[in-house]
Amino acid sequence: FAELHAAVPGLPLASSRVLPGIVLRRDFAAYCPTDGELRALLVTEPLRPPLTAPGVEFVVDSEGQYQSSLRWITRRIEALMKHLQSNNVKLLLSSAKQEEVVIYYAKLYGVSVVECLSSEEMALISEITGVSPYASFGDDMDREATETAVVTFCQPLLLASKRCVHIGFTGVCAFQPHCLILCGPVDGVNEQHAAALQEAFTMLQQLFKTVYQ
Repeated sequence: FAELHAAVPGLPLASSRVLPGIVLRRDFAAYCPTDGELRALLVTEPLRPPLTAPGVEFVVDSEGQYQSSLRWITRRIEALMKHLQSNNVKLLLSSAKQEEVVIYYAKLYGVSVVECLSSEEMALISEITGVSPYASFGDDMDREATETAVVTFCQPLLLASKRCVHIGFTGVCAFQPHCLILCGPVDGVNEQHAAALQEAFTMLQQLFKTVYQ
């Protein structure tokens, strides 16, 4: 329930509504408008490639060597974004914060990015779509991104003064998520309404469980 409702203080209760899909309470790190169905990739680590393997010391002997290393990183990130674009991946959903160079090339190749998602949000998206977070590409840039989720729409949403991300997914089961936008004059009233609704849903869940048993 926590991931499927958003409390918006400062608005009348009559402004409350139910939206299809899910609402992520953060702004796009990069937003590239697109029409129609697209594919999304879930990641849990920064996409900027490391210069060395874990536990291996990297020694830079000169400014030229350092600049050469930065150029190598830039080329790798650009190749990755080009690869995602060719696989029709136009949305990155990341639990990790991505570096500016990743955001730059994502915008350049038309890939929207939402970062710093919570583990609960990632788990909900995985449950809806049946898709697990993607492992690192490593050295294999030609490997197809098969573990992708189908997204029916992806757009900004303004809730009062807060910018959010509104996404619709094609689910793998009968569960079609909807998000409750709960409005009220102050946070305390919203919290009371949210608690009451959660208790009501819990009661209905228990009731239907009893009936179907």
